[in-house]
Amino acid sequence: MSNPCRRHFQRVTAATAAAALAGPSQSMEGATAYELQLAQMAQDRLRLKNIQGTEAKIALKKTLLPEYGPYVEGVLSAGNGAQDEVLVTVMIWRIDCADFDGALEIVPYALKHKLAMPDRFERTLGCVIAEEVATAAINALKQSRIFPLQTLLTVAELTANEDMPDQARAKLHLAMGKIYSGLVSDDKPAETDHDNLETAKLHLMRAIELHTNCGGKKDLDRVERFLKKHAAQQQAAD
Repeated sequence: MSNPCRRHFQRVTAATAAAALAGPSQSMEGATAYELQLAQMAQDRLRLKNIQGTEAKIALKKTLLPEYGPYVEGVLSAGNGAQDEVLVTVMIWRIDCADFDGALEIVPYALKHKLAMPDRFERTLGCVIAEEVATAAINALKQSRIFPLQTLLTVAELTANEDMPDQARAKLHLAMGKIYSGLVSDDKPAETDHDNLETAKLHLMRAIELHTNCGGKKDLDRVERFLKKHAAQQQAAD
C-alpha cells in the first residue's frame, strides 16, 4: 500500500478497534491495530534505551512520532476510553519533544477516561502532564526562550481537579507566574502591565504557599517592587 493508503488504513482500523471497547476497565490489548503499534513501540523503546544522551533521545523520538499519528487520530476520533499504553506514551513523547499542541490533542481524552500511566511511571497521569509541561516552561525561561503561556493555562485548566503532590502543582503556578512576570519590562513598567503583575503575584504566591522552596520568592519580590512603582506612578498622576 502507498503511504497515504497505509496511514488511512491504520487510522480506520484503530478507530474501529477503539470504538468497540468502552471504559478504563477494558484495554486495547488484543486488538490487532493496538498490538501492532505496541510491538513497534517496544522496538522503538529499545532503540531509545540504547541512547544515553537526552538530546539524541529527543531527536529520535521526533523521527518516530509521525508513525503513530494515524493510530492516535483513529483512537481519538472514535475511542470510548479503553486503557491504551500506546496513546499515553505518544502523549509523553510529544511533551518531551516540545510538541505541546500535539500532546494537548491527547490530554483531554486521556484525563476524561482516566487512562492509567504505563507501569514504568510512578506518577499519575494528571501529575505527569502538569509537572512535565511546567518543567519544560521553566527550563525554556532559564534559556531565555519563549514558552507559550496558553499551553500552561490550558494544562492548568485541564488538571485543576487532578490529584497530585503539592510540589507538582506549585511548579505549574511558578511557571505561569514567571511568564506573566516576564511580560513586564525591567526598565519601566507601563500602566498596561498592572494586570500581568497582579496575575503573576497570585500565581507566585500560590506556588510558594504549596511549596515554600519552589524558587519563586525572587520573582515575587520583583513583582511586588513593580507593583509599588505602579502605585507611586498612579499617585503622582492623581
